[in-house]
Amino acid sequence: MGIVHVRIDDRLIHGQVAAFWCNSMKINRIMVANDEVANNELQKSALRMVAPPGVNTSIITKEKAAANIKAGKYDAERVFLILKGPKDAIDLIKLGVNIKMINVGNMAHREGTVQIKRSINVTQDEIEAFKELNAMGVELTAIMVPDEPKTDLMALINKLQ
Repeated sequence: MGIVHVRIDDRLIHGQVAAFWCNSMKINRIMVANDEVANNELQKSALRMVAPPGVNTSIITKEKAAANIKAGKYDAERVFLILKGPKDAIDLIKLGVNIKMINVGNMAHREGTVQIKRSINVTQDEIEAFKELNAMGVELTAIMVPDEPKTDLMALINKLQ
Protein backbone atom coordinates (compact mmCIF):
# COMPACT_ATOMS: atom_id res chain seq x y z
CA MET A 1 0.00 0.00 0.00
CA GLY A 2 2.63 2.57 1.05
CA ILE A 3 1.66 6.20 1.52
CA VAL A 4 -2.12 6.58 1.76
CA HIS A 5 -2.28 10.25 2.77
CA VAL A 6 0.09 13.24 2.75
CA ARG A 7 -0.65 16.14 5.09
CA ILE A 8 1.07 19.41 5.85
CA ASP A 9 0.54 20.19 9.52
CA ASP A 10 3.08 22.22 11.48
CA ARG A 11 1.97 20.49 14.70
CA LEU A 12 3.07 17.17 13.13
CA ILE A 13 1.72 14.32 15.31
CA HIS A 14 -1.01 15.48 17.70
CA GLY A 15 -4.40 14.38 19.04
CA GLN A 16 -6.37 15.22 15.90
CA VAL A 17 -3.99 13.22 13.69
CA ALA A 18 -3.91 10.33 16.12
CA ALA A 19 -7.65 10.14 16.69
CA PHE A 20 -9.32 11.10 13.43
CA TRP A 21 -6.96 10.47 10.54
CA CYS A 22 -5.33 7.25 11.73
CA ASN A 23 -8.67 5.65 12.61
CA SER A 24 -10.51 6.72 9.46
CA MET A 25 -7.71 5.62 7.14
CA LYS A 26 -6.63 2.52 9.11
CA ILE A 27 -3.08 3.89 9.34
CA ASN A 28 -0.38 1.69 10.88
CA ARG A 29 2.61 4.04 10.40
CA ILE A 30 2.97 7.79 10.78
CA MET A 31 5.99 9.20 8.99
CA VAL A 32 7.30 12.69 9.69
CA ALA A 33 9.80 13.74 7.02
CA ASN A 34 11.59 16.88 8.18
CA ASP A 35 15.32 17.39 8.67
CA GLU A 36 15.14 19.68 11.73
CA VAL A 37 12.71 17.43 13.61
CA ALA A 38 14.65 14.29 12.66
CA ASN A 39 17.75 15.78 14.29
CA ASN A 40 15.99 16.86 17.51
CA GLU A 41 15.85 13.91 19.94
CA LEU A 42 13.61 15.71 22.43
CA GLN A 43 11.03 16.61 19.79
CA LYS A 44 11.15 13.07 18.35
CA SER A 45 10.46 11.57 21.80
CA ALA A 46 7.54 13.95 22.37
CA LEU A 47 6.02 13.13 18.96
CA ARG A 48 6.34 9.38 19.53
CA MET A 49 4.47 9.72 22.84
CA VAL A 50 1.37 11.15 21.12
CA ALA A 51 1.21 8.54 18.36
CA PRO A 52 -1.73 6.18 18.89
CA PRO A 53 -1.03 2.73 20.35
CA GLY A 54 -0.24 0.19 17.65
CA VAL A 55 0.83 2.85 15.13
CA ASN A 56 4.54 2.84 14.29
CA THR A 57 6.41 6.10 13.78
CA SER A 58 9.23 7.10 11.47
CA ILE A 59 10.61 10.56 12.23
CA ILE A 60 13.33 10.89 9.65
CA THR A 61 15.12 13.25 7.29
CA LYS A 62 13.63 13.91 3.87
CA GLU A 63 16.55 12.12 2.21
CA LYS A 64 16.08 8.98 4.33
CA ALA A 65 12.31 9.11 3.81
CA ALA A 66 12.74 9.29 0.03
CA ALA A 67 15.29 6.46 0.01
CA ASN A 68 13.05 4.22 2.18
CA ILE A 69 9.92 4.96 0.14
CA LYS A 70 11.67 4.35 -3.19
CA ALA A 71 13.16 1.10 -1.82
CA GLY A 72 9.63 -0.14 -1.03
CA LYS A 73 10.28 -0.33 2.73
CA TYR A 74 6.68 0.69 3.53
CA ASP A 75 4.83 -1.09 0.72
CA ALA A 76 3.12 -3.51 3.14
CA GLU A 77 1.97 -0.69 5.45
CA ARG A 78 -0.59 2.11 5.38
CA VAL A 79 1.53 5.21 5.86
CA PHE A 80 0.36 8.68 6.83
CA LEU A 81 3.10 11.11 5.72
CA ILE A 82 3.16 14.37 7.68
CA LEU A 83 5.22 17.35 6.54
CA LYS A 84 5.89 20.64 8.31
CA GLY A 85 5.49 22.81 5.20
CA PRO A 86 5.25 22.87 1.40
CA LYS A 87 9.03 23.07 0.95
CA ASP A 88 9.35 19.58 2.48
CA ALA A 89 6.95 18.28 -0.18
CA ILE A 90 8.91 19.91 -3.01
CA ASP A 91 12.14 18.42 -1.66
CA LEU A 92 10.62 14.92 -1.47
CA ILE A 93 9.28 15.15 -5.02
CA LYS A 94 12.71 16.28 -6.25
CA LEU A 95 14.18 13.27 -4.40
CA GLY A 96 11.90 11.02 -6.47
CA VAL A 97 8.88 10.49 -4.20
CA ASN A 98 5.62 10.31 -6.16
CA ILE A 99 3.19 12.68 -4.44
CA LYS A 100 -0.09 13.35 -6.25
CA MET A 101 -2.17 14.95 -3.50
CA ILE A 102 -1.42 16.94 -0.36
CA ASN A 103 -3.91 17.94 2.29
CA VAL A 104 -2.99 21.11 4.18
CA GLY A 105 -4.22 20.92 7.75
CA ASN A 106 -2.67 23.45 10.07
CA MET A 107 -0.13 26.19 9.51
CA ALA A 108 0.02 28.43 12.56
CA HIS A 109 0.00 32.21 12.52
CA ARG A 110 3.57 33.49 12.43
CA GLU A 111 5.11 36.85 11.70
CA GLY A 112 4.66 37.69 8.02
CA THR A 113 1.79 35.28 7.39
CA VAL A 114 -1.64 35.90 5.95
CA GLN A 115 -4.65 33.76 6.87
CA ILE A 116 -6.25 31.94 3.93
CA LYS A 117 -8.51 29.64 5.97
CA ARG A 118 -9.13 29.13 9.65
CA SER A 119 -5.91 27.50 10.93
CA ILE A 120 -3.99 28.00 7.66
CA ASN A 121 -1.60 30.95 7.59
CA VAL A 122 1.01 31.27 4.84
CA THR A 123 4.05 33.39 4.07
CA GLN A 124 4.79 34.66 0.57
CA ASP A 125 7.51 31.97 0.25
CA GLU A 126 4.96 29.28 1.17
CA ILE A 127 2.49 30.67 -1.37
CA GLU A 128 5.22 30.37 -4.02
CA ALA A 129 5.99 26.82 -2.86
CA PHE A 130 2.29 25.85 -3.13
CA LYS A 131 2.21 27.35 -6.64
CA GLU A 132 5.26 25.26 -7.52
CA LEU A 133 3.60 22.10 -6.20
CA ASN A 134 0.46 22.96 -8.16
CA ALA A 135 2.56 23.43 -11.32
CA MET A 136 4.07 19.96 -10.66
CA GLY A 137 0.55 18.55 -10.89
CA VAL A 138 0.00 18.01 -7.16
CA GLU A 139 -3.62 18.36 -6.05
CA LEU A 140 -3.73 20.62 -2.98
CA THR A 141 -6.64 20.45 -0.55
CA ALA A 142 -7.42 22.01 2.82
CA ILE A 143 -9.28 19.57 5.07
CA MET A 144 -9.02 19.70 8.87
CA VAL A 145 -10.77 16.42 9.69
CA PRO A 146 -11.57 13.42 7.45
CA ASP A 147 -15.33 14.05 7.16
CA GLU A 148 -14.95 17.72 6.21
CA PRO A 149 -15.69 18.54 2.54
CA LYS A 150 -12.67 18.96 0.31
CA THR A 151 -11.55 22.58 -0.18
CA ASP A 152 -9.25 23.54 -3.05
CA LEU A 153 -6.19 25.20 -1.47
CA MET A 154 -5.19 26.96 -4.70
CA ALA A 155 -8.63 28.64 -4.88
CA LEU A 156 -7.95 30.05 -1.39
CA ILE A 157 -4.48 31.24 -2.43
CA ASN A 158 -5.73 32.71 -5.70
CA LYS A 159 -8.23 34.86 -3.76
CA LEU A 160 -5.22 36.66 -2.23
CA GLN A 161 -3.71 37.68 -5.54
